Amino acid sequence: MPQQPHQPPEDHYTGQYEYKYEYEYEDGNALAGPLAEILAVDPTTVLGRCTGCGSDWPLARLHVYAHAPGYVGRCPDCDHVILRLVRSPDKAWLDLRGTVALTFPLGT
Repeated sequence: MPQQPHQPPEDHYTGQYEYKYEYEYEDGNALAGPLAEILAVDPTTVLGRCTGCGSDWPLARLHVYAHAPGYVGRCPDCDHVILRLVRSPDKAWLDLRGTVALTFPLGT
């Protein structure tokens, strides 16, 4: 028997494959201001949580290995890879798969 497609809750569903809010999104430029605000803080004060052991820590506590083409930040409690940062002359790649979330203190 063919599997039925997942349907959202009734209050958001307006017909087959149509959603009430389908065309009410903004493009990624809407994040420019909010992300610029949080990415402009001192990164050592950012708080993170490890996906490996669940511990919380400021980025300054990570064990950082910089002897490769980039940087690898590991959890200070379980050694799980938290982040990878690689730079070229004109680009940077930031992989945050090892963190549940980052909390940025905002200057007010």
